[in-house]
Formats: sequence, structure tokens, C-alpha cells
Amino acid sequence: MIDKSKYNLLFQINDPKDIREFDTKRLKELASEIREYMVDVISQIGGHFGGGLGAVELTLALHKVFDTPNDKIVWDTGHQAYPHKIITGRRDKLPTIRKLNGISGFLKRNESKYDEFGAGHASTSISAALGMAVANDLLGKNNERVVAVIGDGAMTGGMAYEAMNNSGLLKKNLIVVLNDNRMSISPNVWQISNYFNELISHPEYNKVKGAIWELTGKLDSFGDRLRTVASRFESGVKAVVTPGMLFEALGFRYFGPINGHNVGKLVKIFEQIKSLKGPILVHILTEKGKGYEPAENMRAKFHGVSPFDKMTGKAIKKVGQAPSYTSVFGKALVEIMKENKNVIGITAAMPDGTGMSLVKENFPNRYFDVGIAEEHGVTFAAGLATQGIVPVVAIYSTFLQRAIDQIIHDVALQKLHVVFALDRAGLVGADGPTHHGTFDLTYLRMVPGITIMAPKDESELRDMLYTAINYKKGPIAIRYPRGSALGVELKSHFDEIPIGKSEKILDGHDVAFLGVGIMVNYAKKASDILNQNGISCSLFNMRFIKPLDTDTLDYVAQNFNKIVTLEENSLVGGFGSGILEYFAEKKYKNDILRIGLPDKFIDHGTQQELHNLLEIDPEGIAKKVKEFLKDKKLAKGEVA
Repeated sequence: MIDKSKYNLLFQINDPKDIREFDTKRLKELASEIREYMVDVISQIGGHFGGGLGAVELTLALHKVFDTPNDKIVWDTGHQAYPHKIITGRRDKLPTIRKLNGISGFLKRNESKYDEFGAGHASTSISAALGMAVANDLLGKNNERVVAVIGDGAMTGGMAYEAMNNSGLLKKNLIVVLNDNRMSISPNVWQISNYFNELISHPEYNKVKGAIWELTGKLDSFGDRLRTVASRFESGVKAVVTPGMLFEALGFRYFGPINGHNVGKLVKIFEQIKSLKGPILVHILTEKGKGYEPAENMRAKFHGVSPFDKMTGKAIKKVGQAPSYTSVFGKALVEIMKENKNVIGITAAMPDGTGMSLVKENFPNRYFDVGIAEEHGVTFAAGLATQGIVPVVAIYSTFLQRAIDQIIHDVALQKLHVVFALDRAGLVGADGPTHHGTFDLTYLRMVPGITIMAPKDESELRDMLYTAINYKKGPIAIRYPRGSALGVELKSHFDEIPIGKSEKILDGHDVAFLGVGIMVNYAKKASDILNQNGISCSLFNMRFIKPLDTDTLDYVAQNFNKIVTLEENSLVGGFGSGILEYFAEKKYKNDILRIGLPDKFIDHGTQQELHNLLEIDPEGIAKKVKEFLKDKKLAKGEVA
């Protein structure tokens, strides 16, 4: 429970209009209360944390100066937007964030009129905001302003520069706020960020800038004329020793760097620029985790958190959990890299989330973080592969879909040996539809020459990684889920798995289960339930989504009338679709029930809650199979 009595201002704020008459002193007090409220709530439930703590003053200044929602604020990704949610009518719902039927952890257009653009993938804000600015021009909304807020981590993505280049050419009224905290999720790999950090404190620049400001500020009409000359002089200095050089070359007027935690100064600068014409960039400096000491000291760890003790910042640990698939993958990759000097690791700003931090720790010279630049990461891997290096590209399933062109054109077309490790495949839980990895089997299956695997448990994941690294005939992908593995015993060695070969888990006669990934374990549990109802099940761990084990499929087609396919992927174009395609080619007439994810975007909730709701858990599978066996008229290929 939250003690509301300790908050003087926060629970009086129900709309941004409520802060527009606040002076600097009250804004500072409100900023402090928002931080305390975030610590109170997120320490109990978990969620994205550090980015929001760093963006509190920015949020208040934007909503004070701009007439939202008529003026539009477009937040990049949404990690930093919890304070925005708090002051736009969702304060009391914050304890439900990322929970089933609660508010989203990201911006969501149908959740609030203040959420102008929904995004869970980085580097999109400037493009979307430019679209809105052009729309304002086309619709004659000349008084409405558009502001894009983008973090320096998202500036590692090429899409941000594509948008800035286009903005400079179009010269529409657009304000971009660069929230520079020298971080994305992990410490930044943005080279321009290093440039910023070195030059912000440059003594000559600060000396010149201070002298110009001090002199012209003391003069009257002569001072105005002198400012004109001085601004030209300062522009020359700025072009040499400040970050403004880059942005002004792209067509933006540059203001900054500015202390992003000085709310009075932020309000002043936004008031000064909001009526200026053309593209404007305001560069602010903030601290990720600001105001909460553990988050300030461990910024990467506190990007997103599970429940923690707010006094110490220590996570509240669950006992008896099996290791995560991510950690099993990372440790296995390190073991293999010790034996094979040609293997390297690549990630896209997610070293901790993909297990690549272990590679960085053990093989810093064979570890590469390309930033939030999945397209570059894949083609970079392709270049390495041409020289006999074996790149293992570890990227979340939902983010690898950003690089589908590079997978097709730069890797598969040239038959290059690149290993793709797709973490967070399937339903990821609280991050919701922007982060669910529900399409990878679909978008990868269409690529000629690719091999796709999914392990039933962590031991098989290790063997599949070993198999993939030893494979020489082209691209190969392994997809595995988020969270704890099954807790099976791990071997001290690796075994190579024959490409395209399945294994039989259970032997029965009434129905055949063909499963991939975590659905194999679910199918095994469903078989136990069905056995209690007198239904005998065969279960095949198919292992490979491409190529399919056609010998096993032929055997199943000849011995079972009722067949069930199981996958944690969209049923559109996924594993089950591949089975149907093969059976159609062979003119088999078996009844096939496909169990998987429906053709829709699935909201957030825990993985188990979503599995239960979609009836792809063991109980749901058993229920669907019983109905399937009863219904003699069920059409072939029926979706469940």
C-alpha cells in the first residue's frame, strides 16, 4: 500500500494542466515526489526504472510549456515515460503497470490521449514526430507543436539519422530533445556520446561562451548588435568544439548542452524555442537513476528491475529457480569459444539480456556490441563470415525482425555461416506485444537455405548451439524462451545433433503430438492428463522447424489419423503451417490440429497467465485435444 499522506502535491495532479501555473519551486517539489512515488511502487512490483527517474524534470518542463495533448510529445521506446504516465491521469494505475489487464510499460495510443505514438523498439520517435509535423502543415494546424524525446542510446540506431536527415531537408517545425544520460540499457557504445562527454567540459569552449554571454548581457541596444556578431563567432566555435556541429550539419538549430535536472532552466529554454520555425534540437544532460542512490550507482542493473528492497536496492530473490535459458546460452558459448578461436559474439545493446556479458568478461576482444543497430549487426556478421569467422549474433526475437532484409540479402543469399541466437522467443510476459517474440518462425521460415532449431530444454540448447557453430552450409538460427529453464541436468560435454532429425519422446496410438521448443514439455504434461482419460499419445520433439524431419512426418502420416502440432509462435506461417504444406504436397489426408498463438497482438501479463488465457498450457492443450478427438467432422488444418 502507498502512504498518500506523505505527498503534498502528487495526488493533486490529475492532468498536465494542473502544473501549468506552478513556479520552479513547486515543480522541484513535485519532481521529488514523483521520484519517491516511483521508488515506492516499482520496488514492490518491478518494471522499467532508471530511465524514468532521469527524465522527471524533463517531463514536467515539457508538459508545463507545451499545450499537450494539442501539442504532441513523442517518446522514444517508452522506458523513460513513467513520469509522463503519472501526470497524465495514470498515477493511481501505476501499481498495475505491466500486469495482466493493467497499464502498459510502454506508450500506447489507446491507453491515453497523451500517448501520441506507441513504440517498444528504439529510434522511431523522430520519424514519427516528423510525420506528425508534416501532417500539421498539411492540415493547417500551424499553432500545434511536435516534440520528439529520444535517448542517446536510441541514437545508435540508423533510423534516427535517416529521420534527422529528412527533417533537415523538409524544414518542418519540429523539436527534438536529445536526453543524453550516456546510457541505453547497458553503458553506451555510441561514439558520438564519447565526443559529447569530452567536449562538454572543454575549457576553451566554456570560457568563450561564458565571456560572450556575460558581455552582451550587460549592454543595451549596443549589446543586441554585439550579440548578432557574437552569435556568428560562437557558431564558428561551436562548429569546432561542440556536438552542435553534427546536428547543424543535418539541418537542425542546436541548443545545449543543458542540465536536464534544472527544471527552471528547462522551462526557460522550451519557452524560448517553442515558437521558432524549422527543426530544433535541444541537447540535455541527465543521470539515469537520478534521485535513488542504488540506481545511480548501478545504472545498467536498474534499467529494469524485479521487486527490490527500497532501502537497500537489493533484489528480492526467488529461491529454488532453475538457471535462465539466457545464462545457459552464455555459459555454453564461452565454453565453445575456449576451444574454437574463430567464434565471436555480437549483440545489439543487450549484453546482459542475451548472456553476451559473459563473453565480454571472458573474451573482450571477441565481443562486439553494435548498439541499437540490428541491421548493421547482421551485415557486420556477414562480413566476418566471409573471412572464416563464425559470428554468433544474439538478439531478442522481437528485435531481429528489424533486420530481416539483411538476413535475406546479406547472409542467406550468399550462404554465409552466421549463427542467430534468438532470445525471448515466444511470449515474454510483462513487456507485452512490442516485445513478444511471436513471429520469428514465420519470418525465418520463408528464407531459402536457413536452418531453424528450437530446444525442448536447456541441455538441448547447449547441443544446438554447438551444432550451429559446427554447421558450415549457411545461416542457422536457434530460438529459445525468456525466463527459467526446466532444471534438467547439464552434461559436461556437447553432442552434435543431426540436422533435420527429430526424437521420439512418448509412444502411443491415439494421437501424435509434433512439438517444438517449450511446447514439447507442455505436450508431455498434457499427455499425462490425456492418459488419465484413456487417450494414448505419441510425442515427437521435432527440434527442427526447417528443414523438417520428413521421415518422421511420413511415419506419423501412415500411423496416426489425428495429429497435433504445437508451437509458441503465430499460427500464420509458423511450424504448423510447414507441416500442413508438407502434408498437402504429399496428399496426406490426416486430421491436423494446430495449437499455437492466434493471429493477433497479445497483450501483457506473466508468461503463465498468457499461456493459460490462450489455452496453450498443458490443461488447455489436453482440453483442445479431447475436443479434437471427439469431433469427427473437424476440418483438416483446424486452428486451435
